[in-house]
Amino acid sequence: MALTPAAEPVAEPRGAVVERPGLLTTVQDWPGRTGYWHVGVPPSGPMDDLSFRLGNRALGNAETAAGLECTMAGPALRFAEPTWACVTGAPVTVTVAGRPVPLWRPVLVPAGELLDIGAISGPGMRCYVLVSGGLRLPAYLGSTATFTLGRFGGVDGRALAAGDVLPVEPIPGPPAGAVPGGEQPVLTHDWEIAVTEGPHGAPEFFTREDIDTLLKTSYEVHFNSDRTGVRLIGPKPRWARPDGGEAGLHPSNIHDTAYSVGALDFTGDTPILLGPDGPSLGGFVCPVTVTAADLWKLGQLCPGDRVRFVPVRADRTASPYELGPARRAGWPIVLSRGGDGDDGVLRKTETADGTPVTYRRAGDDGILVEYGAMTLDLELRARVHALYERLRARGERGITELTPGVRSLQLRVDPRTRRIASALDLLTEIETELPAADDLIVPSRTVDLPLSWDDPATREAITRYMHGVRADAPWCPWNIEFIRRMNGLDTVADVFDTVFAAEYLVLGLGDVYLGAPLATPIDPRHRLVTTKYNPARTWTPENAVGIGGAYLCVYGMEGPGGYQFVGRTTQVWSRRADTGTPWLLRFFDRIRWYPVSAEELLDLRADIAAGRGEMRTGPGEFRLADYRTFLAEQADSIESFRSRQSAAFAAERESWHRSGELGRTQ
Repeated sequence: MALTPAAEPVAEPRGAVVERPGLLTTVQDWPGRTGYWHVGVPPSGPMDDLSFRLGNRALGNAETAAGLECTMAGPALRFAEPTWACVTGAPVTVTVAGRPVPLWRPVLVPAGELLDIGAISGPGMRCYVLVSGGLRLPAYLGSTATFTLGRFGGVDGRALAAGDVLPVEPIPGPPAGAVPGGEQPVLTHDWEIAVTEGPHGAPEFFTREDIDTLLKTSYEVHFNSDRTGVRLIGPKPRWARPDGGEAGLHPSNIHDTAYSVGALDFTGDTPILLGPDGPSLGGFVCPVTVTAADLWKLGQLCPGDRVRFVPVRADRTASPYELGPARRAGWPIVLSRGGDGDDGVLRKTETADGTPVTYRRAGDDGILVEYGAMTLDLELRARVHALYERLRARGERGITELTPGVRSLQLRVDPRTRRIASALDLLTEIETELPAADDLIVPSRTVDLPLSWDDPATREAITRYMHGVRADAPWCPWNIEFIRRMNGLDTVADVFDTVFAAEYLVLGLGDVYLGAPLATPIDPRHRLVTTKYNPARTWTPENAVGIGGAYLCVYGMEGPGGYQFVGRTTQVWSRRADTGTPWLLRFFDRIRWYPVSAEELLDLRADIAAGRGEMRTGPGEFRLADYRTFLAEQADSIESFRSRQSAAFAAERESWHRSGELGRTQ
């Protein structure tokens, strides 16, 4: 009888105990949580990827090994076994067993001794703690990177706390050695950051003078900055448009489109550099985008620092996959002979039936495909979906992300395997293969969701906004009354009736994170149009329901926001560990609301959190030919509704002029 050999004992992972967590210390890995931009999951990962990756390389770790990002002040860690560690990033005092040790160099922490990282002295905002082998923590959607707003990744989705134990992977081998001085990034208080033009430039959205001002201005970093975005203080644009039309009253408003990490996003008149925890989808213009190789600088920007944007040629940018001199991080200036001079427009063409197609630059590694004019047209969204599905089916090498917007599709391209010019040719080729508009048929479930109208949580958010941001906004103190006024309705009861009568077609997911649907009524007579908060709210309750432009959104989680509230609903993102696909809605679902009280909603939310609740859904499809027929049959009634709505919109805009509201935002 054969004997089964005894199993080898499994060694317990090495680890460190957190004795002091620091101000904001999180577990991150590189490149983070990729592949989920289309459902509102940001990549997260180290904000200064360069310092992080250099530390891993110095230790001989894989580039993907998890480590710690420390903001303003670092932690104190006690290791159970001898462990090599390397601290990189912003200047900070580091000691081992009370003795100072250098940055950018692997140091051995003896068993039982303390690795202590103090307060960052500056310049710079963040330092990184890497250990040989890397941290060993459970992955969520393929990454251990912490996304604190979403409450996942790292240690229970939060910053470190005293008493946490951080398991460490086995040592891969001896350290590789110190990071050469010439490869360490130069930190400063006066930054030059390389940007590419687009996607939204002059003269369509900004004036030529706006762009000139943007590139000549030294912006100041606002204290209210974080991993979602770096707010900047600087001159207000004059704008090339009087308003955003159906997308909103302010000229910064556009029909929602996918963002790029590093895009300079004008939320109203406030410029914000979108960070690795930023939103994937939104309705604001972005005139320039930080190059992928320069994104590390966002992680080191401190309040009060000065920032100047330097346009560069997109095809001559450094590769973000480099870590040596080719990354150009050792230079305090950006070497450039100027930008592309094309306002971010890469190519223009037409579909077979004459619909315009514009290919815009979305950073040096992205393309934004836009169909038709800047209007809300479900036919355009159907074309986007056809392109999205064809690209997914083909599985082309070098296309890493596909994120649909209302009338657009964003592609992210891996520069190691495909160049932007090749991706443009691919898109032009595929366009000739797409079906004719009348043949477009898309699966479309009906989804019934509860809505607590004018919910107390949304009232609280308005009150916080009035106390902490501004009390004199035209939409305060009651968003629903503002919606009534902007749409020329007689009573707020008419707003209620319109919302509950509508079927909202889901055009995007991730509008304000985590599977949050961006939807609009299929029937144009149900499309209430409003504008977004300017400036945005700093707090929005999870699953609040709001309207911005002609769109409705359900907020996937707590966070900032700008849509005008109508109420609150149940969860659209599952936090249960036994859920394979945490996002609950799909593109082209049709949402129908049914009213519940605030108390009933809380019970329903508790049931869903406990795994007892289920969405009420039914099968269906969206046929573009049938939709065209419906629009033709109801043309007179639709035009009457729009005329009344347009008159109210114009009256509101005129009142803003008289009150100085547009003057303060232009």
